[in-house]
Amino acid sequence: MDIVILAVVIAVVVLGAIGGLVVGTRRKKALPPPPPTTPDLTAPPAEPHVGDEAETPREEPRRTIEEVDLPGGTPVTVEEPPVEELPVPVIEVPEPTAGRLIRLRARLSRSQNALGKGLLTLLSREHLDEETWEEVEDTLLTADVGVQPTQELVERLRERVKVLGTRTPQELRGLLREELLTLVGPDLDRTVKTEPEGRKPGIVMVVGVNGTGKTTTTGKLARVLVADGRTVVLGAADTFRAAAADQLQTWGERVGAHTVRGPEAGDPASVAFDAVKEGKETGTDVVLIDTAGRLHTKTGLMDELGKVKRVVEKHAPLDEVLLVLDATTGQNGLVQARVFAEVVDITGIVLTKLDGTAKGGIVVAVQRELGVPVKLVGLGEGADDLAPFEPEAFVDALIGD
Repeated sequence: MDIVILAVVIAVVVLGAIGGLVVGTRRKKALPPPPPTTPDLTAPPAEPHVGDEAETPREEPRRTIEEVDLPGGTPVTVEEPPVEELPVPVIEVPEPTAGRLIRLRARLSRSQNALGKGLLTLLSREHLDEETWEEVEDTLLTADVGVQPTQELVERLRERVKVLGTRTPQELRGLLREELLTLVGPDLDRTVKTEPEGRKPGIVMVVGVNGTGKTTTTGKLARVLVADGRTVVLGAADTFRAAAADQLQTWGERVGAHTVRGPEAGDPASVAFDAVKEGKETGTDVVLIDTAGRLHTKTGLMDELGKVKRVVEKHAPLDEVLLVLDATTGQNGLVQARVFAEVVDITGIVLTKLDGTAKGGIVVAVQRELGVPVKLVGLGEGADDLAPFEPEAFVDALIGD
C-alpha cells in the first residue's frame, strides 16, 4: 500500500514539472503584434534617382569635345576624313597616221613574207614542170587566196614566165609583184567615208561575229580619227556582252571621245539612235556604232542587226558599214561575210589579227567574194596597231625584200 501511494506522488510531481516547462517556453516566444485597425496613410518613400536622369532635363551650357581639356592640358583636334578624289582620265594624243604606217609596214614585212618567199623559190627552179605549178597552186591555196583567184594568177604567171624565158631573181620578183598587186586591186577606193557632204556627223557602223575584235577595232578607229583632228562620239550598241560598253568607254576616255550607252540587255537600236542624235546635237564629226557580235547562222540576231541599221537611218544614211573579220579564220570568214553583206550592205572590210600569219591571201578572197575593198588592217594588240590598207605595202610585205 505504501508503494502505491509513493508511485502516485512521483507521477504527480513529474506531471507538474512538465507542465511548468511548457508554460515557460510559450512565454519566452513573443507573439506578433495585432494588425492595425486603421490603414497607415503615410506617403510611400520616393523612387531612388540615378544622377539627374529621372528628373526633367534642364537647360545647361554644353561644351564641344574640342573645348574639353584632357589631363595634360592638350586640346583634342578632330580631323576630317580625307575625301577621295576620282582620278581624272588622261587624254592621250594618238600617233599620227603617217608614223603608224611606217611602223606597221615594217611589222607586216617581217611576218607576212612566207607566201612570197615560197612562190619565189618555186618560180626560181630551172625547169617549171606541171608538178612545180601544182606546188605554186597549193602555196596560194594554203595562204587562203581562194580557188578562182589562184587559178587566174597561176595562168597569168605561166604565160609570162614562158614569154620571159631566162629568169633572174630580180625579174621574178618584179613579175610576181605585178601579178599579186593586180589580184589585190590597187584601183579600189579604200577611203573610210566619214565626211558626208552638207551634213554632220558621218555615221559608221561596225559589225561582225563574236570574237573578231569589233569593240577593240571601234576604239582603235576612234584613235585614228582623233589623230587626224576629228571629233568622235561612240555608240555602245553591244548591250548583250556585259563588259562591251565599259571597254568601249575606256577606249573613248583615252582620246576624249564621249560614249553613249544604255542598260545591259537593252535595245541596241535605241542606243545607236541616241548616239547619232547626240552627234547631231553636239556637231560631232563622226559617230562610231559598235554592235553586238552575232553568229551568222542565227536568223533572229541578224534580223536585229538590220533593225539597228534601219533605226539609225531615221537620222541619216549610214556612210560606212565595216565588217570585221579575223584573218586567221580563212575561208570560214567568207561564209560570215556573205551573210552579213545580205543583211546590212557591207561597204568595207577590216581584217584583224593579220600579224604573225602567212594567210594574207584572205585579202584577195574576201574582196572577190563581196566585191568591196579591205579598208583597214589590224596588225597587233597595241592601241595604234590599226592602219589603212595599202595594196602596194601589203604586196611588198608578202614577197619580202
